[in-house]
Amino acid sequence: MESLNDLVREYNNQLSKGRIQKAYREIMSFMSNLRTYLEEKNPDYTTGALYYGYMDMTYFAFTPSNLKSRKLKIAVVYLHEPNSFEVWLGGNNRKIQAEYIELFTNKGTGGYKLSRVSVGVDSIIESTLSEQPDFDNPGELMRQIESKVIECVERIVFILGEQLER
Repeated sequence: MESLNDLVREYNNQLSKGRIQKAYREIMSFMSNLRTYLEEKNPDYTTGALYYGYMDMTYFAFTPSNLKSRKLKIAVVYLHEPNSFEVWLGGNNRKIQAEYIELFTNKGTGGYKLSRVSVGVDSIIESTLSEQPDFDNPGELMRQIESKVIECVERIVFILGEQLER
């Protein structure tokens, strides 16, 4: 097992090259611009602050009022290590999350990945938006992400709408 000192030396070695900082700044800039883009194009959604994370994930909430009123939220998530974007349906707390995981277990998820109630899991449903995104074409990437997020939200609202009518 590596010591913390060994890990810090490797961290400093990688930082001295300068590429990690540049990539991280560019990813954060893209996420900030994506947040602004979605907020401006979808004024009926509530957009949360950008969470920078620990170089594992970066995300922001982007939630329509009909989900927010049910104590649910949508998160647009960038996962650093696999270099992918996902959309997550989450709950305002663990109790709500567990209730909706049970509901979707019984109802179905419309093809989305259903999470399990466990420590460290913050989602109810997850879906991949983009694997190996093309950051060199940010406008197209933003449009692709927006389209898939809106599609996911509409499907979730449809599934919940059917459930609530029963």
